[in-house]
Amino acid sequence: MTDRKVTANLSLTLDGRYHGPAGPADMGAIVTYAMTDVARRHLTRIWEGATTAVLGRRNAEGFLGFWPTVAADENADPRDRGYAKWLVDVEKVVFSTTLTESPWERTRLVNAPAAEVIAGLKATGSGEILVNSSASVIKALLEADALDRLYLMICPEIAGGGPRLFDDGLPATKWKLTHHETGDLGETAVVYDRIR
Repeated sequence: MTDRKVTANLSLTLDGRYHGPAGPADMGAIVTYAMTDVARRHLTRIWEGATTAVLGRRNAEGFLGFWPTVAADENADPRDRGYAKWLVDVEKVVFSTTLTESPWERTRLVNAPAAEVIAGLKATGSGEILVNSSASVIKALLEADALDRLYLMICPEIAGGGPRLFDDGLPATKWKLTHHETGDLGETAVVYDRIR
């Protein structure tokens, strides 16, 4: 076993939702805060130590339609472009029960329990394993107590509906706040490390 950390990032509303009641495209309570300086510094912090990106199918397909164009855009914010280039170039693992062909280069499709796949990744290689904004995978790893760090962007809006990240029934765990920064709009970037 290596000492690879398993990290995860997600943006949440004040009521703990990662999207609104109208479904995955209902991101109005979050998208306003995604392009702030605090959010962009947070994004850089998230990926700079990661050598593997883990994604659910929905994010893999959605990201494919957006981030490669940012990577190629010389006029894009350098922080966005840095993340985009990293995402295009990094080793990716995509969880899917339906895909038969990988949507990205340097991507491996898996259809297995998240905790097992992550344990396998931790056993080889180096660098952080980033579960990249994929709530279904993050939830499974929280249930298995298999996350070492949480990067959360808290957006100061109440969505009033939609799925929550922290469902009832998770194992009790303790976390240490290792970074926080608040922006002009009230958005707060926080980093929590698991205390074991």
